[in-house]
Amino acid sequence: MKLMDRTLALLLAAALAAPGPALAQGASRAPARPQQQAPQAPQEAPPPPYEPQLLRLSEILGALAWLREVCGEGDGDQWRASMRSLMEAEARTETRRERLAGAYNRGFQNYETLYRACTPNAHAIIERFLDEGGKLADDVTNRFGGG
Repeated sequence: MKLMDRTLALLLAAALAAPGPALAQGASRAPARPQQQAPQAPQEAPPPPYEPQLLRLSEILGALAWLREVCGEGDGDQWRASMRSLMEAEARTETRRERLAGAYNRGFQNYETLYRACTPNAHAIIERFLDEGGKLADDVTNRFGGG
């Protein structure tokens, strides 16, 4: 049950981390640009204040997807699904999607390289990541979840 509670906390953080609806977009419009000016590419909004926590959470999800499979738990798909949920909630731009996916892939690939078989150390890392991921989820939910 402890693992399930942690997993739910990670999923809850992913769902609650999504920012609320944007403030009245279009309420104040800039005057039209004269035709002689070339249109500028839209700038990406700054990342949310909880971006470092989400990037670390993404990396942890990637590591858990690999390590839990290597250790025979058979729930790697659950961790991949958690990452998909996080990306659906948070990756509003291609740049953001790339950053989150990159963190997940980094976590997965780093541990894929280091652990080809389950070891006592792999179990210790899994426990550490479950704890850290739960704390990150709680932090993001409590500080930025709006509820």
